[in-house]
Amino acid sequence: MSRFWSDTVRGLTPYVPGEQPRIEGLVKLNTNECPYAPSEHVVAAIAAQGGEALRLYPDPQSTLLRETLASYHGVTQDQVFVGNGSDEVLAHVFMGLLRHPLPLLHPDISYSFYPVYAKLYGITTREIPLNATFEIEVQDYLNAGPNGGIIFPNPNAPTGVALPRAEVQRLLDGNRDSVVVVDEAYVDFGADSVAPLIAQHPNLLVIRTFSKSRALAGLRVGYALGHPALIEALVRVKDSFNSYPLDRLAQAGAQASVEDESWFRLTCDRIMATRNRLSLALQQRGFEVLPSAANFVFARHPGHRGAHVAAALRQHKVLVRHFSQPARIADFLRISIGTEAQTDTLLAALDVVLNPT
Repeated sequence: MSRFWSDTVRGLTPYVPGEQPRIEGLVKLNTNECPYAPSEHVVAAIAAQGGEALRLYPDPQSTLLRETLASYHGVTQDQVFVGNGSDEVLAHVFMGLLRHPLPLLHPDISYSFYPVYAKLYGITTREIPLNATFEIEVQDYLNAGPNGGIIFPNPNAPTGVALPRAEVQRLLDGNRDSVVVVDEAYVDFGADSVAPLIAQHPNLLVIRTFSKSRALAGLRVGYALGHPALIEALVRVKDSFNSYPLDRLAQAGAQASVEDESWFRLTCDRIMATRNRLSLALQQRGFEVLPSAANFVFARHPGHRGAHVAAALRQHKVLVRHFSQPARIADFLRISIGTEAQTDTLLAALDVVLNPT
């Protein structure tokens, strides 16, 4: 702490990202990265942007990428906003659309960056508990009274449980006076996107990322889909903060990724197949596994503490994510879906950890 810090900085409890260790031979299943290399078309597109062109600023509107995304999602270009990862997009959402006197509603077990942004921007929040089976109850939000906005991931994180599109529709129908933000970072692994609902709901904003299903976590590209008035708010915040959030390489790589649909579909199918295999294998070993529509599973073993299992797996060079808070998920592990070989290594290590000789 320094006497030069502002009062805002003094009051912050920053978000803690997943660990990125440099350990040779590590099986890294803690940050939900794609276990497969990006499309070759992406690599070629990025390489083509090197050289002399790098001396010039990139397109501040990311026009070609936004046109590509608009065509892909069946919306207009003025319904698309892009940013430096979905976290930056979310930051602009909190500043531009959720900063109101009434409380922002979000799940009690959810993406832990939400309360960090709320604190940073002076937004009052109210947590709505997940039910006993770790599902979002739409009626609880409708019963919560007036609000300054609603935000949740779908599928939820870290639980992986998805809310059906019909339930999101019901939430939108009953909440027309504030923005509803649906964070679809993991939607490509078996959940229903609510992007088709945008045309009927001017208060719906959908957030997407290239980090998970498109294997571009290192490129940092995220985007939002919504009514042009919502998108304009994000543009106004962006242009008051950083007019050039996406560099040339990111714009070209992301566009090429959207255009390679066969790689995208094949990769998602591979990850979902491994997820199903892992879920069954964990259940056979006595784990409770929540139904996942994401590229991870959320599981706990009734006979072992979550922190102990995570630490023991690390000794076997297998890294998973453990959350100590809130207390009711303290024994769960969030395990990212890896390759088939990585899954074999994880299961072998678990057999040793659960049944020490």
